[in-house]
Amino acid sequence: MKVAFFGGTFDPVHRGHMAVARAAADKFGLDRIYFAPADIPPHKQKRKLTDFQHRFAMLALATADDKRFVPSLLDAYTGEPNYSINTIRRLKSTLKKSDKLYFLIGMDAFKDIATWRQPEELLAECEFIVASRPGFSLTQVCAALPQSLQPSAAMMRSLRWRQNGHGAGFHKASAGDGHVSLPGVTVHLLPDVHEHVSSTQIRAAARKSVKQLSRYVPASVAEYIRKERLYVGQSPSPQKEAIRRGKMLSLQRGSQHG
Repeated sequence: MKVAFFGGTFDPVHRGHMAVARAAADKFGLDRIYFAPADIPPHKQKRKLTDFQHRFAMLALATADDKRFVPSLLDAYTGEPNYSINTIRRLKSTLKKSDKLYFLIGMDAFKDIATWRQPEELLAECEFIVASRPGFSLTQVCAALPQSLQPSAAMMRSLRWRQNGHGAGFHKASAGDGHVSLPGVTVHLLPDVHEHVSSTQIRAAARKSVKQLSRYVPASVAEYIRKERLYVGQSPSPQKEAIRRGKMLSLQRGSQHG
């Protein structure tokens, strides 16, 4: 079975996330994608996030119609930042040896991969699928790798040459496609999915109508946002935050993958 991990804040999950997941599942024949909202993302610890249970509930609604998509509690409350190396190892421990694991990630996040905890070890744990966008290609992917994993200058020149249409398997029109395999890392590029959604758009629409909001998030998620009055400037009280932590612990105890 081919399995992918798709992490992030998902605050909220939107049509761009779903488009990337569908494109990756179709292109790489993925049998299952675990959508795992982070409770404490290491690179965004100072950012105020919507309560975890709301983000998880919205993911459950958004993924309900595709049996390949599974909302996961892998990165639910642990009391410490959700480092991907730990999450991936936990996920791998639940899989069979015959299963193949991928890490699905956007190009903007992958550009900072070298700053993550134990990046070399993480890249060695599974193959990466990087959702590209205009202006990015395999050369940018290689440049983002930790120094110890980056190809030589000669290999980088060769890669650029091949992506310009001079090498077998590469064509100028598909510079945002393809894959690169180096010692300790394999990265596949997922071509631009053409579904850009910004948090600014979502928050503006949240103050209007479900119809407006459904342009950016799945309809079921739009209805949930309006019902719970999310993204309209309200912050949870300390009492609600304490209740939220308790709920997360209860969810984890009852979850196979939490």
